Amino acid sequence: MTLSTVDTADQVRSRVQPAMRALLDRLDQRNRLVAGYQIGFWDADGEPAEAGGKGLRPALALLSARAAGAPLDLAVPAAVSVELVHTFSLLHDDLIDADTERRHRPTAWAVFGPGPALLAGDALQSLAYDVLIDAPNGGAATRRLGAAVARLTAGQAADLEFEGREAVGLDECLRMAADKTGALISCACTLGALICGAPADLVAGLSRFGEQIGLAFQLVDDLLGIWGEPERTGKPVGSDLAARKWTVPTVRAATSDTPAGREFALRYREKAGADEGELARLIELSGAREWTTQYASRRVRSAISGLDRLELPEDVRRELANLAVRVVGRDH
Repeated sequence: MTLSTVDTADQVRSRVQPAMRALLDRLDQRNRLVAGYQIGFWDADGEPAEAGGKGLRPALALLSARAAGAPLDLAVPAAVSVELVHTFSLLHDDLIDADTERRHRPTAWAVFGPGPALLAGDALQSLAYDVLIDAPNGGAATRRLGAAVARLTAGQAADLEFEGREAVGLDECLRMAADKTGALISCACTLGALICGAPADLVAGLSRFGEQIGLAFQLVDDLLGIWGEPERTGKPVGSDLAARKWTVPTVRAATSDTPAGREFALRYREKAGADEGELARLIELSGAREWTTQYASRRVRSAISGLDRLELPEDVRRELANLAVRVVGRDH
């Protein structure tokens, strides 16, 4: 089950995925194979497979067109482009983090090698701009996507830089999370509306909604990286703790000024002497797990409240609100 509502998920499968498959045919065979494997269209030998992923970003792009009162067909390029950029970011992210498993199977770089995974990601980003620039109001939409990619890569760079530091502040960690994940989700909430020529105040309101749920999404990802069940998440649990990555729960614990938080900070900086289970226990005792959960919930409530100030069709308002609630309630 994807994060999007059933009807919108059906639209992603019936409209967006076929368009993505057609676009992959523009690539050379090597990049096409790696890119399609990452999306889940086929296995490492090119045999058909069922696409994975949550479908959140393309669903938001479709909903943003409906928010503007436009037909969904106009928003398909927006939905395709944002999902291609998301896939490019995952290809690079897995390589940067040396993750060997995603969605219950080996990551693309682990199968094809670092170079092919990197190049396939580059090829997908190029396709994303190509499909968007040719759409109505494509110039504005492409600039918006480019700005989101700039923030995404800045967030990834900050995430990587944090790994070499003994301490990270909570505010800068939240900014990193907002850039790394919130920027593209916020962009997805605007692209369909931009293509359809929506009023500026509606586009801005949808952007704020996406920014809030995007940050919440990343915080839930951080929590699942520590306490999620691998059979649900499709990734090994505890890898962030083993690598001593700074995420919102770990930073909150280390800066909590509680006995458990001080002990956690000491052990985390030592990079030895405590296994992932003990570190997770200290995070929870410090109150950081609960704090992160509640912070994500507040962001979602704020996002939903913001929808009330926008002129939206009621069915779209309801779908966006339901989707936001699912962001914090998910287990994968």
